[in-house]
Amino acid sequence: MQASFWSLVTTSIRFQPTCAKRVLPGLKTAQHRRYASTIDADIVIIGAGPGGYVASIKAAQLGMKTVCVEKDPTLGGTCLNVGCIPSKSLLNNSHYYHMAHSGDLKNRGVIVQNVQLDLEKLMEQKRNVVKALTGGIAGLFKKNKVEWVKGHGKITGKNQVTALKPDGSVEATINTKNIMIATGSEVTPFPGIEIDEKQIISSTGALSLDKVPKRMIVIGAGVIGLELGSVWQRLGSQVTAVEFSPSIGGLGIDGEVSKTLQKILAKQGLSFKLGTKVTSAKKEGNEIKVSVEDAKDPSKKEDIGCDVLLVCVGRRPYTQNLGLEDMGIERDEKGRIPVNNRFQTVVPTIYAIGDCIHGPMLAHKAEDEGIITVEGIAGGAVHIDYNCVPSVIYTHPEVGWVGKTEEDLKKEGIDYKVGKFPFLANSRAKTNLETDGFAKVLADSKTDKILGVHMIGPVAGELINEAVLAMEYGASAEDVARTCHAHPTCAEALKEAHMAAAFGKPINF
Repeated sequence: MQASFWSLVTTSIRFQPTCAKRVLPGLKTAQHRRYASTIDADIVIIGAGPGGYVASIKAAQLGMKTVCVEKDPTLGGTCLNVGCIPSKSLLNNSHYYHMAHSGDLKNRGVIVQNVQLDLEKLMEQKRNVVKALTGGIAGLFKKNKVEWVKGHGKITGKNQVTALKPDGSVEATINTKNIMIATGSEVTPFPGIEIDEKQIISSTGALSLDKVPKRMIVIGAGVIGLELGSVWQRLGSQVTAVEFSPSIGGLGIDGEVSKTLQKILAKQGLSFKLGTKVTSAKKEGNEIKVSVEDAKDPSKKEDIGCDVLLVCVGRRPYTQNLGLEDMGIERDEKGRIPVNNRFQTVVPTIYAIGDCIHGPMLAHKAEDEGIITVEGIAGGAVHIDYNCVPSVIYTHPEVGWVGKTEEDLKKEGIDYKVGKFPFLANSRAKTNLETDGFAKVLADSKTDKILGVHMIGPVAGELINEAVLAMEYGASAEDVARTCHAHPTCAEALKEAHMAAAFGKPINF
């Protein structure tokens, strides 16, 4: 640990060489006085991802002495370092390259010649964004007086967390009134396929390839597989997504939207093998041979060759080696930590949020849980409506949704009505030559209450937040339909879809 860090926390540190001897019997006491320390806090948050760092700042703002324990060298967790943020940088810039290279700009009257890809520059821009944002969180920690202890956080008592160094020795022991587990998730491994992050890669490796592979196979056509597959397809790779289920987009996506997205991405050049199971993958020289079979008829087998294999079969909670068992905290069959409606575990002083508990593995879901949990500890109300948590796929066009799908409503026996409006009839989308997709509103047939909104089209990831706000406050389809929207905007398509749901017909279609 650098001296500058210790100069900040000297007043709150009490050295315990005796404790250090017990943990590390092979080292001298003087060495432990240099490194092992005890800190007192009101709350310790394990993990500095979107849930953890936001909760840390909120806790400090509410007057709590806050310590955040994070093992990685930078703050922000998977999302900021090797997830949401770098992938969106590549998605955005690869789209610009595709527009120039495919002739799309030419169709708009913009003539460019000798279009070339500078992959290293593309990656540099991604790295600069990540560096700036991780540094920004460190600045927010300093401004709000959140103490960052570097190490792996392990719960060693109902009011104690020990931060461990990579070698297992003790960095610090923190005595605290409350503990929050915000450790997030990690890539789910594929049985029998070893990730080397060079030829056989996870989502992490897919963010840092040093050349565009001629052929790429993606195992999994969920959100991550579609986004990263789109990046490399735009940059020139022949991408095939192999998906076990008969549809793309993962859990929660509306069936009609999924089919539309598949057609659009296929038209762009992405290939799909749906209802197909990957049985093995092995390197043969510079090629990887992927063996697959029909999910319903295993006798139908084939081998597919590729230069790079991207494994995107989901994520699993990161809940190992946290000391849970010693505290009597059992995990469920998926490794998640059970909590009550205040996010408390079976130990009242220990809380858990984000990817390591039940619910969608989304950064914004973790952020909200972190904030309301801290507010609850401070004596406030704890409430979150998971039906109003949006999801987005950042392909082009984007996909956004919130609430129930048609499949959900049919399964639950809810009588509903549908309002749809195509972006083809939206003036702004038509002006921008981005007319693929539609907005769809599902509302209760009797009360007109909005039950779900599903969109595929330009800036759907931005527009879906209007639907979230409406649903959060219990709006009806008519409420949104009668709300004045600026013209010309893509948001008018959402208004017209609500109009179709409320009154049976939109105006402009």
